[in-house]
Amino acid sequence: MKFDTIIIGGGLSGLTCGIALAQQKQRVAIINAGQSTLHFNSGSLELLGYDENGDLVDAPLKAIPLLSNMHPFHKLNAIDCLAKEAKLLLNAAGLVMKGSAEANHYRLSPIGINKPAWLTMDGLVQSTTPETLPWKRVTIANIAGFLDMPVAFLSANLQRMGVAVDVQTFTTKALEEARKSPSEMRATNIAKVLADETGLEEVAQALNALSIQGEVLLLPSVLGLADDAARAHLQQHVRHALHYVATMPPSVPGVHIQTKLRQYFQQLGGLYVLSDTVCAGVFKDNRLVAVQTEKMVEEKLYADDFVLASGSFQSRGLQSNYNEVYEPIFHADVDAVQDRSTWTAAYVYDEQPYMKFGVHTDSQFLVSREGRVQTNLYAAGSILSGHNAFKLADGTGVSMLTALQVAHNILKK
Repeated sequence: MKFDTIIIGGGLSGLTCGIALAQQKQRVAIINAGQSTLHFNSGSLELLGYDENGDLVDAPLKAIPLLSNMHPFHKLNAIDCLAKEAKLLLNAAGLVMKGSAEANHYRLSPIGINKPAWLTMDGLVQSTTPETLPWKRVTIANIAGFLDMPVAFLSANLQRMGVAVDVQTFTTKALEEARKSPSEMRATNIAKVLADETGLEEVAQALNALSIQGEVLLLPSVLGLADDAARAHLQQHVRHALHYVATMPPSVPGVHIQTKLRQYFQQLGGLYVLSDTVCAGVFKDNRLVAVQTEKMVEEKLYADDFVLASGSFQSRGLQSNYNEVYEPIFHADVDAVQDRSTWTAAYVYDEQPYMKFGVHTDSQFLVSREGRVQTNLYAAGSILSGHNAFKLADGTGVSMLTALQVAHNILKK
């Protein structure tokens, strides 16, 4: 089979790049080994939350030029334009996201800590400052038996912000059935239980029966795996304003983002190959000609261009042994120190050096192998070297913006 572009990895960076190319009528295939890290996403995207000194960033576009020269953002053209393009792409996929690259807002974490964010799904709690909420009094309504919303931590941290908190629990017949099996009381399973109007109307009745003291009712974000209809339907039938708090993973907002992006990519004509792994590539004259997958052993997949968006260590896009850090598919060059004893810091909360390890690329995000640039193999997203996504809170921004830049680089060839 022959494509214009083949993308290895179907997470945020792979889907962003695939959509941008498919919008320009390219024939694109995404090969994805399994669930992406979007399943752990809170429903917010970060562009740059902290600077390299650990201080909060208020204006990402002003702070980005001050980052280390090794940061992938320095390989981007017109970051402000790419950020706007990313938001438009999400909107085109049916994702209503609030925020801008000019100024960070703050999204509420599952334990009640405000974290800097660039874009946040509509309906999730967000604020304009790190130490406040938009309300003076809230009611937290948790599902009886649901443990992935740590209410005690959430309530205590909201009270530290000066917010009065009232805690309530509710249940319905359908939720009680799910409660019989602890494995069913997870956010994504509850979302399936509450997917129909009957289940949602029972929830609305249960919520309306509560004694609500707060200005707003805060619920765990367990509605809307595929679309926003469930949240809209519930709000129509509840007498109080509703907002949602992200839960511990698995994350319904994260799965929702993944689902909407994948659907949009396929609507544009893209081929999304799920549960298959690229295992090898055919190279000729510093060019990737074709790839092979574990399940299509008799078939080579050809393309003019390829994008490596397989993620970092968590997604096994990067791996290590006792001697080295390596990229397992194409054996691309990796920016990493050789001395294993320096890969990690002894104290868990210290900056971990290995977090900056990643695939080496040139100014166009072209990958090198054995010191030679491969003229049609690009890398995008968290597999790139040069930044610590946990320290800087920039991971999703790097994923989207580098993916868009790679798409632009491919299209202008």
